[in-house]
Amino acid sequence: MTKAAFVAVAGRPSAGKSTLVNLFCGHTVAVVSPVPQTTRNAIRGIVNRPQGQLVLVDTPGIHISQKKFNLRLAETALRALDKADLILYVLDASRPPGPEEEAIAAALAPRVAANPGVSANPGIIAAINKIDLSGADPGRAGDFLRLHLPALPDQFCFPVSAKNNQGVEILLDTLFELAPWGPSFYPAEYYTDQEIDFRIAELIRGEAINRLRQELPHSIYVEVADREFRNGGAGGVETRRLWVRAFIICERESQKGMIVGRGGALIKAIGEAARKELNRIFDWKVELDLRVKTGKDWRHNDGVLRKIMDR
Repeated sequence: MTKAAFVAVAGRPSAGKSTLVNLFCGHTVAVVSPVPQTTRNAIRGIVNRPQGQLVLVDTPGIHISQKKFNLRLAETALRALDKADLILYVLDASRPPGPEEEAIAAALAPRVAANPGVSANPGIIAAINKIDLSGADPGRAGDFLRLHLPALPDQFCFPVSAKNNQGVEILLDTLFELAPWGPSFYPAEYYTDQEIDFRIAELIRGEAINRLRQELPHSIYVEVADREFRNGGAGGVETRRLWVRAFIICERESQKGMIVGRGGALIKAIGEAARKELNRIFDWKVELDLRVKTGKDWRHNDGVLRKIMDR
């Protein structure tokens, strides 16, 4: 008999949730960027070990805002928490706790209080991340947890550095220890269950937001308009290629030039980097036709928000 659990990874924006999920899975399943609120969906990464299987659900950072877009992000995160067997609460040791952290702790407190005690399974583990950074204060984060989640035993709070792979193995082992017994949800070779179009769109968006400036990353999403497998090759060697046409969609016409760049240099760089990463993760050679178009004020369009956040 093995262990199996869905683990929701929660925290405020830029706490390092996606970096931790990618590290556990050994593959890039979630976009990592210094831009806050990069994660927009509940993204599943799968960890297979001799102990069993953990399905890590990387959730959007919970951010206090009344904007429609941010409210949808918070709804996505809270929905994932409700469905999870375990919750991994990630805190940023390099930043002092604030109202966002207090709101997250308040949402988690009833779950810890329902099953407190060192010998019990609290259902929540805390990872105090970024201890490698200058000025990081794990003790401050620990004091915050003792104040706002007093029923969470210290033994379930772990100082880690996802960036430097420090302290993460004992964290992962503890998640497996707390996981319920049961069969795996996915075959052992899976490290994510994302559909092809979603993976392609997220990889392109990741390359784009890490090259764009200021608020523009929040104003874009990526749509895979068409894809097909094509056979071809040279020298008598038959190869299977995946041809993709995708659009980076921004909110205003004035933003298109910023994404394209002078002489098309930026869109070319985004496309080349995305194509390189796609060729690394897929078994086929990928050909990418990447373009830019406008979706006016898409962050206020309920239909678009459902399309990109509920997949």
